[in-house]
This record gives sequence, structure tokens and C-alpha cells, in this order.
Amino acid sequence: MKSTLIDAGPLIALFDQSDQYHLQAVSFLKNFKGTLFTTWPVITEASHLLSFSVKAQIALLEWINRGGLYLIEIEDYHIVRLIELSEKFKDVPMDLADATLIVAAETNNIKEIATIDSDFYVYRDIRKRYLKNIFIK
Repeated sequence: MKSTLIDAGPLIALFDQSDQYHLQAVSFLKNFKGTLFTTWPVITEASHLLSFSVKAQIALLEWINRGGLYLIEIEDYHIVRLIELSEKFKDVPMDLADATLIVAAETNNIKEIATIDSDFYVYRDIRKRYLKNIFIK
């Protein structure tokens, strides 16, 4: 089964019906065949941006709890790589959540991402490959 990372944008859209990507996020999940992964900083970012509704924040957490996605842990030994990525892409700039997704891709050999963030067309992993965005074509 294919493994795909998911960024905050599609998660926010999924739980915010007023988001311009809401219908696309719902359709994406209905048609997605595989397993979604993300990191705690992405969940933190999504939850913060859903702060207009505690109900939406809880719905996100309940969905994760039911197996909607799985979390890849970022360990303290990854901090050096997070710093390297932040320095390398400081002109973009790369935020912590995005850096953790690149580290998760590198450490788990994941090659795809679901994101609305165009910066992932710039970010490259340690093998100088970018993640294929399967959310926006």
C-alpha cells in the first residue's frame, strides 16, 4: 500500500467547510488508496488554523484517532537535519512543519505528498528529489 504525507492545508480544508479546497479535500480522501502520514508540527499548525472552531479541532483529532492518518515521530537527532533544511531553504522560507515533512519523507522513503503549498515544488530531500504533490495536479 502506498504511503503519502499530508500537509496542514488539506487537513484544514477537510474540517473547514468554508475553505476553498474543502470539496477537493473530501474528494481526495474518498478516492485515496493508501496510508496517510504526517508529523505533530503539521497537526499543531492545522489545529491552530482551525482555532475558529473547537468542534473542528476536535473533529480533526477524532479523525486521526480513528486511523485517518498516522504520525511519524520527529526525534531529537533530527534537529540537525531540520536546521540544515531551514538554512538551505531560508529564501522560501521553510517553516518547521514543512521541514519535518521532508525529514519524514527521507527517513521513511515516502515520495508523495498531499499539499496546497507550492513551496514543495522547491524543497528537495537529501537525495535532491522533490515530493510529488498528488493533491494539486
